[in-house]
Amino acid sequence: MKDVLKLFSGRKVFITGHTGFKGSWLAFLLNEAGADVMGFALKPSPPLNHFELLGLDKKIKHIVGDIRDANLLSSKLKEFKPEFVFHLAAQALVRPSYDDPLDTFSTNVMGSANLLEAVRRSDSVRSLVYITSDKCYENVEWIWGYRENDRLGGIDPYSASKAAAEILFSSYARSFLDVKSGLGAATTRAGNVIGGGDWAVDRIIPDCIRAMSSGQPIRIRNPMATRPWQHVLEPLTGYLMLAAHLYDDPKSWGGAWNFGPSSTDVRTVHDVAKIIVDYFGKGKIEVVESTNQVHEARLLQLNCDKSHQLLGWHPRWNSEQTLRETAAWYKEMLSGGDVESITRSQIRKFFPELI
Repeated sequence: MKDVLKLFSGRKVFITGHTGFKGSWLAFLLNEAGADVMGFALKPSPPLNHFELLGLDKKIKHIVGDIRDANLLSSKLKEFKPEFVFHLAAQALVRPSYDDPLDTFSTNVMGSANLLEAVRRSDSVRSLVYITSDKCYENVEWIWGYRENDRLGGIDPYSASKAAAEILFSSYARSFLDVKSGLGAATTRAGNVIGGGDWAVDRIIPDCIRAMSSGQPIRIRNPMATRPWQHVLEPLTGYLMLAAHLYDDPKSWGGAWNFGPSSTDVRTVHDVAKIIVDYFGKGKIEVVESTNQVHEARLLQLNCDKSHQLLGWHPRWNSEQTLRETAAWYKEMLSGGDVESITRSQIRKFFPELI
């Protein structure tokens, strides 16, 4: 990984969604690697967010903008002239997609179209990594993992929007991007990502932390639902490895790529909550019935053989260590620890070759 990160040193990298959970980790990691980073995203969400706690607005070029604003997005990318683009901006939650489906579709589909159009018109971009979600697959809740060529689709608006974003990418790639000789582009799909700095509502880890901090019970709706939990640095490693390959050999690494943990290393929602409670030594779990009966998948796994065999990507931490390190991040932060130091320390623990 040291050699991969060296590639980004001194190079211009454009990230959409850099104020979000995954985006802030990626921006911080690339800044640590010496990249010249410009981020384009909405304002970070109050009251707590990883982006502001890291002080990233003072470390990188921070642009506040909506990817649905095609003119602003295009002008900033053209002005910056990046070689690498990582597209993470999205409405990223299932349940809010039921509350405002049009916002979800306009952001995840038309916003993504604006990004692809800006890249199409760029003369500088050589590597595009376009991040969607494991929920882009038509989930029939079978027990084996979905492969990159399995059917796309989705019942809930969020999943459907991610499937649509994949179809959109495929059209742009075959119609426009593949004919640009110096440009490599690929799409990535990752399982449920956890880690320090996620404060989103309706996600199991932040919900646990908020409940315990306020002395309230942790209320979970689907205790036996399973997810491919992985630390945020796992898929980010895959994205960076893929970006490097696209840069070096643009036409051999396109298409779709899955990044997720082993199918033998999944945990239920109840397992996750219990591990967090045990680590903190406090908290109570309550199973409640949802008052808003909307469809939520109970089983979802990815087959990552392609990434393992061709890209050489493999998870570094199992689910137990992932949950332990995630709990440790929050516990240290809530005890007054410096978020930049905590995050940097976890990066070095994840990548011992950087020390």
